[in-house]
Amino acid sequence: MAGTGSKEELNLTALKATVSTASALIVQLQSTDLAAQSKSQNAVDALQLAHDAASLIRAHTTKLSLLIINKPFTPTAISTILREMVAGPLPALASAVEHCTAERYTKALSAELQYRAKKVFMDLSTLFNAIPLDGEILSDDAKNGTGAEKGNGSLAVTGKIWEACDGVIDLTKIGLAGFIIRKAEGYRDLLKDALEELQDWAEEESEGEDEDVVDGKEDSAQTDFDDIFGSQRHIPSDDPDSIRPRLESSLKRLRLLMLLYQAVTKRRFKTLPPLPHPQLPPEPENKSVDDLGIIKCLDEVLDVMKKIPDIIDELASAFYELDTTEIDKRMDQCFFTGFALAELLVKNWKGEKDEFSAWVGTPALLAQIKLTKAGC
Repeated sequence: MAGTGSKEELNLTALKATVSTASALIVQLQSTDLAAQSKSQNAVDALQLAHDAASLIRAHTTKLSLLIINKPFTPTAISTILREMVAGPLPALASAVEHCTAERYTKALSAELQYRAKKVFMDLSTLFNAIPLDGEILSDDAKNGTGAEKGNGSLAVTGKIWEACDGVIDLTKIGLAGFIIRKAEGYRDLLKDALEELQDWAEEESEGEDEDVVDGKEDSAQTDFDDIFGSQRHIPSDDPDSIRPRLESSLKRLRLLMLLYQAVTKRRFKTLPPLPHPQLPPEPENKSVDDLGIIKCLDEVLDVMKKIPDIIDELASAFYELDTTEIDKRMDQCFFTGFALAELLVKNWKGEKDEFSAWVGTPALLAQIKLTKAGC
């Protein structure tokens, strides 16, 4: 019996050391800037590596979760799983992030993969800390999260790890082009929301004009209320500052920007060449060395697409405040930025003009979208 007890103690001691090693690695991976530029010259498929690593982490997590809640408690089996994770998928996921450089995959995708990988590491850290080191399986409270730390049981944590791993796997499945399209659609939805909000306000304004209060005292009281509580003000019926024409012009151009976002997604993002590509030249064909390469162009385009909804929010606020100076400023800023987006993608990925080039170059479209640069 003494020999058996000694063996169990040795196994538990080994488990404690293994948990400590795994936890230390997780802490290191969480604190390290994994997106630092990789010095390797090998064309590693970062997304495939991340997919395989996340899939293994998910599978190991499932086995580990079952071992810590089911009898008999087997420290050697738990130690084996932890050692396999430390030797394989954990550093592999970190390596995938390191190889997912901004130069090959865009700044946007590089940052997104790092974010999702660190979510995996963070949730794994919680599970590793929950591994029992007393030779007994987890209690029902610790398993189900019904104890002191409600909702944070091992089963819930396991679910979080699965979700985090699925997030990495989903990113690798859609690839760079799919990620760019998803980002663009998200920015388009923000633009759509801002447009609908401004349209609703415009409709409220029209209804309000038909129901103007004749009593000057009531009108004055409403004005005071709006000033105190920041309520959205109404356009005066006589509109001495010509705010309504500005509003109608803005709504018309916003709809064109929506159309531009859709066209960019269809004609440019959905026609991207396979990326990253080891033999991809630093510059597309027929483009000067001063032009942006595909990867850099994508980052630039996403930056511009991200700016426009923010500017439109500021434009809407200016309308609500009836601030003509700010309205004109934000209108110019918004639509000149939209023109800059069209200019970035006026040629296709081979550096040639196509149907999209002809569409964005039509005088009617440019007249609607582009305002003078002096107004920016």
